[in-house]
Amino acid sequence: MAAMRRYSLLSIIVLSLSSFTLHGCCTLSNVAVSDEELDQIGQKIFMNECAGKVEYLTTWNEGEEFASLGIGHFIWYPKGKRGPFRETFPEMLRFLKERGAEVPPWLNESSNPYCPWNTRDEFIQDLRSEKMTALKKFLSDTVSLQVVFVANRLLKALPAMMQAAPEESFRNVQKQFYRVALSPLGMYVLIDYVNFKGEGVLKTERYGGQGWGLLQVLEEMKGTGSGPEALQEFCKAARTVLTRRVANAPKERNEQKWLPGWEKRINTYCSSEDHIISEDITSEDLTD
Repeated sequence: MAAMRRYSLLSIIVLSLSSFTLHGCCTLSNVAVSDEELDQIGQKIFMNECAGKVEYLTTWNEGEEFASLGIGHFIWYPKGKRGPFRETFPEMLRFLKERGAEVPPWLNESSNPYCPWNTRDEFIQDLRSEKMTALKKFLSDTVSLQVVFVANRLLKALPAMMQAAPEESFRNVQKQFYRVALSPLGMYVLIDYVNFKGEGVLKTERYGGQGWGLLQVLEEMKGTGSGPEALQEFCKAARTVLTRRVANAPKERNEQKWLPGWEKRINTYCSSEDHIISEDITSEDLTD
């Protein structure tokens, strides 16, 4: 993995939710993530999504209709193709541009570029092309900024989940969020999962009317204590939600093949050690 470069905005990232009021109830307190913690989270996400290998920064999984790029395997659809999953690469690209990242010229040709490869076969055939090489270098050079983008997604996630949660459960979702956030490794758990499976607020990200995002995991949780107890319950809830997703998924997607890799990833949330996923696991084992 390329060395993670310091970025001046990152002396401290504060997930500023204190000004957001939930349905007239109490305001939320702040959760801070230091530079060092953010770097560690970024390295873990890089291991989770790319098995720690630069070659997996540009991926197109079998059976998918989109490329998965960067340390977060941000989704990028070809022109004219859309699926149920949120497209995040164009949003991430804009974020990097706004912060002065040097973008390959071909990515600057449009303010909202489509993925230039229409199929997985085209993508794989082009893996050694000049265009792909430039893309991979760009993604390798901007790892630290991509981490900020992923962290900022969590910043927006709790208000979005509060708006989407049923009236009877939004207080529990808030409580469970902070149980996890205030636990050791808690911010890694929340940042990684929201990047991994989304916020859980999009109606398109449902099978049989049931979602699999962070909102659904928090709704499964009912405990009160922080620390290892909260992380263990988060892991149990995440396994329940993801197993349900596989059971509800269209049979042609064969999502059962991904469940062992997903479970290995969830295990990094509740291990007492600085656990990372084995490099023997391929990128496709870990993501959608």
